[in-house]
Amino acid sequence: MDFADIGNEIGRLTTRINAFRGLFDLDAKRERIKELEMRMTEPEFWNHQEEAQKVIDESNQLKSYVEGFDELEKQRENIEVSYELVNEENDPELFTDLEQSVINLRRDVNQFELNMLLSEPYDQNNAILELHPGAGGTESQDWASILLRMYQRWAERKGFTVETLDYLPGDDAGVKSVTLWIKGHNAYGYLKAEKGVHRLVRISPFDSSGRRHTSFASCEVTPEMDDDVDIEINDEDINMDTYRASGSGGQHVNTTDSAVRLTHLPTKIVVTCQSERSQIQNRERAMKMLRSKLYQRELERQQQELDAIRGEQKEIGWGSQIRSYVFHPYTMVKDHRTNVEVGNAQGVIDGNIDSFIDSYLRSLIN
Repeated sequence: MDFADIGNEIGRLTTRINAFRGLFDLDAKRERIKELEMRMTEPEFWNHQEEAQKVIDESNQLKSYVEGFDELEKQRENIEVSYELVNEENDPELFTDLEQSVINLRRDVNQFELNMLLSEPYDQNNAILELHPGAGGTESQDWASILLRMYQRWAERKGFTVETLDYLPGDDAGVKSVTLWIKGHNAYGYLKAEKGVHRLVRISPFDSSGRRHTSFASCEVTPEMDDDVDIEINDEDINMDTYRASGSGGQHVNTTDSAVRLTHLPTKIVVTCQSERSQIQNRERAMKMLRSKLYQRELERQQQELDAIRGEQKEIGWGSQIRSYVFHPYTMVKDHRTNVEVGNAQGVIDGNIDSFIDSYLRSLIN
């Protein structure tokens, strides 16, 4: 960058930082911090340990946002002083330091914006991710297994822990269904961008004629819910089936009916878990999964009501893919919500999906 470029970049970054104050309600967050701090001074504050801890956690979270913003403003002010000094002194060493400071500020602004985009309820929670192949038998089941590998590799790069809660292998290849428990800070916040139908176009390895095939698989993502989330589940509304656990590569196989399938009769939601050794543990895990799905269903119902009031028409269906992965006659992965395209399709299915997640999250504020 030359001196003029640096000046323009400082202007752009200043505009973005100033916009954060209103965009993320930072003034309201400061007021909320004051309210929470007042509650902490009340004589009976520590009489209810769980409630007190929630107040402290909320206060700490809000402070991290506000302090992060204050740090950006401090960096910006220092850069503006340095800019004026370089303009007066014309010192090459000072110019180099200024250029690096601008690069660092741009990086920090991008990271702050992403952190704020992950400040919605339950964004910080672990995620429960399910993959289901569409019609097409082996083709779609193989595609689901490719997506499974993609998300496992992505999670490993993020430092997340992945546990397979349920796994149903395909008839000849791939998987019929799989449920992953992905544990890590902001796991749900990131992976909510992946919810939807994923489309694959390729020359089928299972077609002796070498024809091109199109396959679909759906990805469902819900946050892991805490036990204190107010979701009412009546015992009479649940049907429980048990069966012998199985898994890929001979893992999780046993000779007792430890695997659990729960069906919520009013909504027809089905969850399964076979990762634990005992039936009781699998039922407890399955109940948490059911609670998460019911919560997600309620959120979607509320959103549909808002969309109806606003007059928005959103296509929801098996054919409304969010992303296409094309390997023939060219290679490209395109996200249809943000129009982000990546030419290295192999790199994407190897787990490099951050560009799609990042662009989707940023599109939520545009």
